[in-house]
Amino acid sequence: MIRLTAFLGSMLLVAQTASAQAPIPESLVTPDKVDTRVGTLEFKDGVPSADSAAKLYDNLDFTYAYRAFMDNLRGVSIHSLKKGMQDIGMKENEVLVFSDLMDAKSLFLTANADTIYVMGYLDVSKGPVVLETPPKFLGAVQDAWFRWVIDVGAPGPDRGEGGKYLIVGPDYDGPLPAGGFYVARARTNTILWFGRSFLENGSDPKPVVETIKGATKVYAYEPGGVGTPIADFLAGKAKLGRIEPPPATVFHEGTGKVMNTVPPNDWTFYEALNEIVQSEPATALDPELMGPVAAIGIVKGKPFAPDDRMKAIMTDALALANATSRALFTSPRDPAWYYYPDSSWFNFLFQTGYEFETPIPEITAEGVKPYPPTGYRTMDARTNFFYGVTGITPGMAMRLTGIGSQYLLAVADAAKNHFDGAKTYKVTLPKGIPEANFWSFTVYDNMTRSMLDTPQRYPRAGSQSFPSPAAEAAADGSTTIWFAPAQPDSVARGNWIQTDPNKGWFTILRLYSPLQPFFDKSWRPSEIELVN
Repeated sequence: MIRLTAFLGSMLLVAQTASAQAPIPESLVTPDKVDTRVGTLEFKDGVPSADSAAKLYDNLDFTYAYRAFMDNLRGVSIHSLKKGMQDIGMKENEVLVFSDLMDAKSLFLTANADTIYVMGYLDVSKGPVVLETPPKFLGAVQDAWFRWVIDVGAPGPDRGEGGKYLIVGPDYDGPLPAGGFYVARARTNTILWFGRSFLENGSDPKPVVETIKGATKVYAYEPGGVGTPIADFLAGKAKLGRIEPPPATVFHEGTGKVMNTVPPNDWTFYEALNEIVQSEPATALDPELMGPVAAIGIVKGKPFAPDDRMKAIMTDALALANATSRALFTSPRDPAWYYYPDSSWFNFLFQTGYEFETPIPEITAEGVKPYPPTGYRTMDARTNFFYGVTGITPGMAMRLTGIGSQYLLAVADAAKNHFDGAKTYKVTLPKGIPEANFWSFTVYDNMTRSMLDTPQRYPRAGSQSFPSPAAEAAADGSTTIWFAPAQPDSVARGNWIQTDPNKGWFTILRLYSPLQPFFDKSWRPSEIELVN
């Protein structure tokens, strides 16, 4: 009896213990009131009040709209470049050439007034398109989301000898040539290509323009034509196409044209983004990037029609995203971006590479030493770049001497103050400027990130004597460039870039065919100093 009583008592204790609720870990608890940046949120047993749920959904939609700008500014930039060409009457497969160089009348993100720009757009939804490039060219092909497709010219497979590039769209499954072309497959139907040619002897664009117009061709690919062996036809592997001269390429003159290719930061940004989504394959962009775009109502095959609530949220997000992008461009915060210790000169591509993910390889006596992938995107660098620059390729992020070009940007002076267009500044380049081709400074308008428009027309200074006089070196071999609204006394015209008293500015130093003293930093420009 005593044993039975003890057994029943123990069973009752077990039952009481089992029925008692285990405490919820503190890390899982949402308090009844939560103070956040969107206000105080109220919960009852973990369930938000109707007012709190509305605030949370507003904030969620805000984050999607904000990301749609930050992640996809690059695509809208390409769209704007295409639209700018269309606005001056260009059509697909036609070519825009700046025969007397680009001036400050047109809005292009950080373009220069030193090289002859050539560009155009393609539509490969109808079939592959051939782009024939001239010799001594430097350029790239980009897709509709501003992704690199292939380099052309000196950094590309033709190595500056000129070549035939066959650009193939995402849906094409027809025959391709066995040879004769450099074949590149894109993930979008809209393609932008652009490149530059250098002046002869730094002073004469005319012979180069003649070469460009004689060698540059853009036309639809003829399956079974050049590049298809007769043996493939005899084996039943291919049909034979026509062998005919391509139609004449239409050229448009760009010098002096007023055109806007800069992406907008008002409501038309979202409208442009919708146009890209509607015109490209649904799978052209990574689903993680397309998710926020779809969440704000931009979905392929569906109308884009946000209600008043959503439009207000998106407008607010757009304003903040643009402001953040501008801050990242004009006030970089990452010390690793700066090229020299305690300097205002920066170029983050050495740290991030052209995909903003892995540092660019070291070039050593033993060969190339690549860095291992970091596994993450450097988001600030990506935003900085696409807010201010058009065109990204591996060739922009390399340490090879004598090939391509390298850039240093300065948005602030030696005291880390932003440039005032009403004041006078100077910078000195020591003797032995490390370039095998030429060097230059270009000044840009802070607002448009395009060349600063002043009576000078071409806001540049450098070693070339066109379109403005070449800069003159001092007796010790150094060269000083002045930035001021009026030409300083005793300063040669070629050593002065005009600024606007009513506008802020920044500058880029370009070294074309850079040499080893730039990469090992044994040569260093001075900081840009305030004079008065």
